[in-house]
Amino acid sequence: MRALVQRVRQASVSVSGQEISSIGPGLLCFLGVLEGDTELEAKRLAHKMLGLRIFPDEHKPMNRSVVDVEGEILVVSQFTLAADTSRGMRPSFTRAAAPEVAQGLYECFVTHLEDANLRVSKGVFAAHMVVALENDGPVTILLEVE
Repeated sequence: MRALVQRVRQASVSVSGQEISSIGPGLLCFLGVLEGDTELEAKRLAHKMLGLRIFPDEHKPMNRSVVDVEGEILVVSQFTLAADTSRGMRPSFTRAAAPEVAQGLYECFVTHLEDANLRVSKGVFAAHMVVALENDGPVTILLEVE
């Protein structure tokens, strides 16, 4: 399971020209579910993301977590994070979990984030989405659990 996490000032997701989710300061998370991932990986990755110290305090530019700053979170499913680009010019997505499995683990991941009592929004699983964001820093981090 992989999450591409960005510290943002704001972010939003639109489907068919309609904005369906938006957040203020916090984290935008693109989530990729890989074949063989389980609810345990979803829980571990959510815990890791919630504790990731990438927000500033008065002492250091990266010393507080999204929980510490009471930030918001937007989670967008992104099967292309499972891409294998080691051969040729066309990415292979054979490592991506089957859609029905990935959707369940995506929802499980979101539920674990919601347990932190933060505002958590999400995109539409498997939809064509337009994501707008204002990256803060910029700070972009790839998280993985295996």
